[in-house]
Amino acid sequence: MTSPRAHPPAATEPETGPQVEPEVEPQVEPQAEPQAEPEAEPEVADPLDAETEADARALASVVRMRILRLCLDEPSTNKEIAERLGKDPATVLHHVRTLVDRGFLAAQPVRRGTRGSREIPYLATRKSWRATHVPVQARVLVDAFLEELAEADPESVEMVRLGLRLGPEQRSELEERMLAVLREFADREPEPGGTPYSVFLTIHEDAGRRGRDAARRGTDARPGG
Repeated sequence: MTSPRAHPPAATEPETGPQVEPEVEPQVEPQAEPQAEPEAEPEVADPLDAETEADARALASVVRMRILRLCLDEPSTNKEIAERLGKDPATVLHHVRTLVDRGFLAAQPVRRGTRGSREIPYLATRKSWRATHVPVQARVLVDAFLEELAEADPESVEMVRLGLRLGPEQRSELEERMLAVLREFADREPEPGGTPYSVFLTIHEDAGRRGRDAARRGTDARPGG
């Protein structure tokens, strides 16, 4: 007898559990690094404004305005200016140097004084006529005018005082026409041997009449007024 042939064990499928998908880490986009804001450039003052302000400070003095008038068409030394204004020469020299530094006065060739001393005469450059005037200078101009007027011969003074009521266009027309005449004469060469004159012109709102107009408008606006 022969023993029965042994059969190999039947192949079995491997046990499989539920399929689990591998976890995928979410992709995170890299954040851009914050960019530093550009530094603001330091503000630089307008050179023109700085120059205008420096000129205004130089002209904000009654003494300096009078010095310019004294040296308008004939050069004068510091000593001559001081004597004419009745001021201390050292004080006047400070004002003269300020005007020279800002280009309102120009030193002329040195000349010899009565005792052989070296004297520097100064002549106005007329820059003040072209300079930009600021409101704070108004009082300085008026005070300088009053000082010069007090020294003038009353017989040589001509004055006009006029009150007007104008619209903006008429006011501009009046100013332009008067300034045109003054510019014309300012551009002329001084008359040799002529008499020196000074002209002061101002246009301003009549505050007294404006106040009265405002009061009247307020009364008219009242009910039954």
